[in-house]
Amino acid sequence: MRIRTTTSATAAAVAVLALTLVGCVGDSDGHKPTTVEVPSPPSTSTSAPTATGTADPGAGATHAGLPPAPTGARRDALLAALRDVNGDLARDEEKAVDAARNQCAALDGGAAKPERGAAQRFSYDGVTLTDDDGTHLNIALRGTLCPES
Repeated sequence: MRIRTTTSATAAAVAVLALTLVGCVGDSDGHKPTTVEVPSPPSTSTSAPTATGTADPGAGATHAGLPPAPTGARRDALLAALRDVNGDLARDEEKAVDAARNQCAALDGGAAKPERGAAQRFSYDGVTLTDDDGTHLNIALRGTLCPES
């Protein structure tokens, strides 16, 4: 049998342990027990999916190195650059923008084989790309969404 520990179960266990410790602390002469400070469990909040099905980037996206989602002319330029590499890449614009933002994080994070990562990241919905396509994608991304700093 596999046992799963959930955050709420862990928090409940910590609370029970804290109550047990507070109830047990004191001396044998019946004096008032001493209060023991028990640290609270770490926060486990996560981003909830939005209506588009992608996670809300919030503050976590900044720490992950994701650039902000492009809008207006910047978004249009990104999608046009992706279509130049392969006309089918921007068929689903939201997927294309999400893949581009994630690839930017990989490029800025020093990915070992960024051309391979780009080819894999953008190979979806029947589109299969090569490492050469990945190189062109990275050039397109550096020219639009995530220029080198």
